[in-house]
Amino acid sequence: MAIPIKSEQQIQLMRQAGQITAELHLLLESKVKPGMTTKELDEIAESFIRDHGAVPSFKGYGGFPGTICASVNEEVIHGIPGTRKLLEGDIISIDTGAYMNGFHSDAARTVAVGNISEEAQKLIDVTKQSFFEGIKYAKAGNHLHEISRAIGNYAESFGYSVVRDYVGHGVGRNLHEEPQIPNYSVPSRGPLLCKGMVLAIEPMINIGTFRVKVLSNDWTVITNDKKLSAHYENTILITDGEPELLTL
Repeated sequence: MAIPIKSEQQIQLMRQAGQITAELHLLLESKVKPGMTTKELDEIAESFIRDHGAVPSFKGYGGFPGTICASVNEEVIHGIPGTRKLLEGDIISIDTGAYMNGFHSDAARTVAVGNISEEAQKLIDVTKQSFFEGIKYAKAGNHLHEISRAIGNYAESFGYSVVRDYVGHGVGRNLHEEPQIPNYSVPSRGPLLCKGMVLAIEPMINIGTFRVKVLSNDWTVITNDKKLSAHYENTILITDGEPELLTL
C-alpha cells in the first residue's frame, strides 16, 4: 500500500493536533506521583484534550476504554487505566493521541514515579535516545529501515532488547496508516522517505527478553520475563532537511 503524503494544509492541521498531545504529555508528567491511580491520569488527559477542542484518539479505538494507555513497569503497551495506584519506584509508559480537524497525533513517554532505580532510569534514557538516534535518518531521500536499524543498534548496544511484535506506523486521517516501522534492523532498505510523510516512531525497549504476551483483558502487553519495559514516541514530519517533531 502507498504511504500517504500530506499537503501543506493537512500538515498545518496535524501540527495543531500534535501541539495538544505535546502539551498534554507535559501536564501528565507533572501530575504523576505515588498514590494516584492510572484512572485519575486518564481523566486528566480526557478533560485536557476535550477542553482544547479535540477528541481522544484512543478512546473507543478497537474498543479500547481509555484516553491514555497506562502501562506500568513490565507492561509494554496498551495498559488499561483503572484503580491501580502508582507506587514509589514504578515507571509508567503513557501513550496518547488527539484527533482534531480530521487528523490524529500520537506520542508516548515513560515517566518515573517518585524516586526510581538507576537501572530503571537508564532504560528510560536509552529508550528516549534510541528514538533520536533513529530520526537522524528521517529525511527525504533516505530509506525507512535506516531509522529502524539505528534505533535497534543503539538500544541493543546497552544489552537491551527491542520489542518485535509491535512497531511504529504512519499517522494522519487514521491513527494507524502505512508504513509499518520496525524498531530493529531488518534485511530490506524499506520504502523511500519522501517530503510530506508523517510517521509515528516509537521504540519499545526491554531490560530482559524481547518476547511479550497479551494479558487476559486482550489489551495489555507485558514482557514474558516480567522485567521492565520503556516506550518513547513522537509524531514526526519528513521534510527535505531535519524532521519536524509535531508532538514535542
